[in-house]
Amino acid sequence: MPTPSPDSPPATDRSLAVIAAAVALALAAMAIWFVAQGGPWGGLVHHDTPPAATGRFTVNVNTAGADELAQLPGIGPATARRIVDHRREHGPFSSIEALHDVPDVGPATLEAIRPHLRPITASGKSR
Repeated sequence: MPTPSPDSPPATDRSLAVIAAAVALALAAMAIWFVAQGGPWGGLVHHDTPPAATGRFTVNVNTAGADELAQLPGIGPATARRIVDHRREHGPFSSIEALHDVPDVGPATLEAIRPHLRPITASGKSR
């Protein structure tokens, strides 16, 4: 291979075109990957606020403690304590609808927590 003269360019027009095509292909691949990962709105995890749990959980309203009941949607620590107190004073709930007897558990709250409650049999025990 001949030694290039100081006046000649370091690369030929053909090699510059090949380098430009490779860079363009790499940029296109990175853009496709970025969009596939959700773009600027997806794929990143904030370490200070972990993503919400996606698993569904169920509880037995006749045996669950206040801490467990407080995890139900729309039920805070105070309402959970009322459910436990009501159960202690009046015995186990005979049906899920019996939760209406607990102060602050209205129809909207009951419908929000219903998917998380285990069914109660005729004996008052949860399956």
